[in-house]
Amino acid sequence: MKRFHMHMSVADLDRNVKFYSTLFGTEPTVRKPDYAKWMLDDPLVNFAISTRNAKTGLDHVGIQVENEVELADIHSRLARADQDMLVQSGTSCCYAKSNKYWVQDPQGIAWETYQTLEAVPVFGDGAVVMKPDADAQAACCVPGR
Repeated sequence: MKRFHMHMSVADLDRNVKFYSTLFGTEPTVRKPDYAKWMLDDPLVNFAISTRNAKTGLDHVGIQVENEVELADIHSRLARADQDMLVQSGTSCCYAKSNKYWVQDPQGIAWETYQTLEAVPVFGDGAVVMKPDADAQAACCVPGR
């Protein structure tokens, strides 16, 4: 089963947690001082917010997969999309260790496809995710944002 993923940067985490908890009818699955995530079953989405980016709004979208087979399938499709791809194995981001593929769509929106391996106690390992040109937006876990 695949789950749609969306991450937004927010200025006021508490205010946004209250809003999205009301909207979704449930409290976050994960809550940290700078991050919150809802793993919703209806709609089937992994919706995350954080205060880690200076610019508020949409940070990136993606697809979270359950296993290596689903990840390999998405990787195969992305390889045919004729976009630069960044591969990350065992990287820590958003309090989770994951294997990931990053691409940017033709508009410059970062797409993250990933399999979560385990929870970790830190937001990220400081790895640069993707910023192939000066105009492209970078995805989460990029230092200096």
